[in-house]
Amino acid sequence: MNIIEIIFSANFVYAILRVTTPILFAALGAIVSDRAGVINIALEGTMLAAALSGVIISALTHSAWLGLLAALITGVMMSILLAYFSINLKTDIVLAGIALNLLASGGTIFVLYLVAHDKGISSSLKSEVLPKVTIPLIEKIPFLGSILSGHNILTYVALGTVFLVYILLYKTPLGLRIRAVGENADAADSVGVGVNKVRYIALILSGLLASFGGAYMSMGYVSWFSTNMTAGRGFIALAAEAMGKGTPIGTFLASLLFGFAGALASNLQSFRIPSEFVQMIPYIVTIIGLVIYSSSQANKIIKK
Repeated sequence: MNIIEIIFSANFVYAILRVTTPILFAALGAIVSDRAGVINIALEGTMLAAALSGVIISALTHSAWLGLLAALITGVMMSILLAYFSINLKTDIVLAGIALNLLASGGTIFVLYLVAHDKGISSSLKSEVLPKVTIPLIEKIPFLGSILSGHNILTYVALGTVFLVYILLYKTPLGLRIRAVGENADAADSVGVGVNKVRYIALILSGLLASFGGAYMSMGYVSWFSTNMTAGRGFIALAAEAMGKGTPIGTFLASLLFGFAGALASNLQSFRIPSEFVQMIPYIVTIIGLVIYSSSQANKIIKK
């Protein structure tokens, strides 16, 4: 089978949705925080910490759902830390986010060794996996059924969250406050909007969404935790949010592009192509996408 046949196969499109899921969760989290005027650079570390928490708690309790809950709590705690450092202590949020990413990168290795005495991968932890969902009727449709049915439950949650984030931002009072704070914090403060409170909420929601992506990585995409398993997906999510211009639908489409690149990289491993080049594909697409986005923004500024 050649590359063209692979790309147009149902299995490949299925893989795109599978690879897109963690990126989409984190990118939606990036939207919420960015619209409030705070950039959540700690998405990568949040996903990583959530992934480890999910594996440890699900292995100890023999419950995937308790593991998911632990992952979500971990993500929220990471976001509260980021909010406290940046809002209360006035630390530069980018530097605070980088610090949390580094803490998660090294801290997860340390915690994994303390809990399971494993190095690199949680081989001794029998973690649980969140269930896959078969959609009645749709599964029987030729080609389409093979694409849309049989995904991990968090993939469907991610797709539904695109619309939930849209409703949150554009159809609720909280969403109006988030956008108002992001567009002009001083003006929002002058009419009685609690700027710090709104930014706290936005960062917590951002971390919650990112932790869904982390839980998917270790309890859906695979069934174990490994060192730095997020592999830059948190930063790719930031790129997807930028390319999507901060809109849920645009970010979803940008996330699909990165999902396509990831799925393509996985399938190209079966060909005689250097593995180093194959592994570079998602990051090359990220750089190209950001260059195109930056160029379009620069052209708009010039026209003005």
